[in-house]
Amino acid sequence: MLKHLSAVALATGGLTLAFHAQAQALDPAGLQAIDTAVNAVAPKMVSWRRDLHAHPELSGQEVRTAQLVAEHLKKLGMDVQTGVGGTGVVGTLKGGLPGKVVALRADMDALPVPENTGLPFASKVKANYLGKEVPVMHACGHDAHVAMLMGAAEALAGMRAKLPGTIKFIFQPAEEGAPVEPDAQGKVPSFGAKAMIEAGALREVQAIYGLHVTANLPSGMVGYRSGPLMAGSDNIRIEVEGRGGHGSSPWAAIDPIVAASQVVLGLQTVVSRQLNISKEPAVITIGQIQGGTRYNIIPDNVEMLGTLRTFDEGMRQEAFKRITQTAESIAASSGATAKVRFGPVAYPVTTNPVELTEASLPALKLAAAGKVMIIPKVSGSEDFSEFQKVTPGFFYFLGAPPKGQDFRTASPNHSPMFDIDEDQMPVGARTLAALAVDFLQRR
Repeated sequence: MLKHLSAVALATGGLTLAFHAQAQALDPAGLQAIDTAVNAVAPKMVSWRRDLHAHPELSGQEVRTAQLVAEHLKKLGMDVQTGVGGTGVVGTLKGGLPGKVVALRADMDALPVPENTGLPFASKVKANYLGKEVPVMHACGHDAHVAMLMGAAEALAGMRAKLPGTIKFIFQPAEEGAPVEPDAQGKVPSFGAKAMIEAGALREVQAIYGLHVTANLPSGMVGYRSGPLMAGSDNIRIEVEGRGGHGSSPWAAIDPIVAASQVVLGLQTVVSRQLNISKEPAVITIGQIQGGTRYNIIPDNVEMLGTLRTFDEGMRQEAFKRITQTAESIAASSGATAKVRFGPVAYPVTTNPVELTEASLPALKLAAAGKVMIIPKVSGSEDFSEFQKVTPGFFYFLGAPPKGQDFRTASPNHSPMFDIDEDQMPVGARTLAALAVDFLQRR
């Protein structure tokens, strides 16, 4: 065990990686070994990323991507599990020395977004989404996530002989949320991280690390924060029931469109007047309203779909109550009724534990060449949070705006114009690898 050693020299293929049992971070020699190995695989990461970008797959459909990943991990001599929680892949790298178990995670799915980047490897793929044929694009950078983790896996596999423990490489499907509905018993089928957890992906894992690329941080900058980092997300579905009639005689009907309009406005007061946002921020957005079939007919009902974002479980539960009360009361004031439901998609808050964050920072700063900053809370959501419910997990962002573009104005994630600077992918692979090794060597 490392606790009995002042240092362990790790040599493979001319690389020497030193571990110090009492150190709080990797030393420069240790990082140099990782850096050399990552730089050697950098051209492959670019090739993998471009191949994946040209062949994106929607949530739950990542068959080709999973095959590419599994074949790569098998060539590295890992124990590989496929079909984990759907199309998920888990590669296990057992080090030559006994020790802890740490995991690294990348998400694989793309989005139903038409690509307008003009890149030579731009996606031309179309696929079925909710019964419609839609264009598909890696508009959130998951292609880069997969490529970076494949690169980290190759770098670390070359050092396995002296690794003090085990590293699991988790390639996850359906982070963006599979289009699922409750079954006959009202249960929502698991997908994404939750499905992989239920399939045993985190068995024996003592910590997990993950990252997300963004064009909206300075190039090569790593952004993190301790505690709540990304918001929890809940779908909102509100059904307003009225009584249909002729548009010329609204007094003979109960207009659910007017009631729904008043509900939308009323919901804005939940955040501005009903929740204590001095504690944590919250966001409520109604993004879709469906109702009616003709210009002069008042329909029987209207359906509204939206999203709730919170950073605190207590506020989340309070928001549930306030949204329900507000919608029901406003609808009732016009003679209509409102039925409020939450789900099926519900992501917890992505929260970096203080202890793990502080312990990981020295290695992160070293691997990122000091380009590390605390960032504000992010109102977007991530199902990496599901992993954090099971084991301590640390999640961070990597700035990679396209070359020549200002990070303040670069197209954000989920945009048809989203792109990254591929030269920053080695930073991602290096930080992931360094965090994993650092965790294994810490007492």
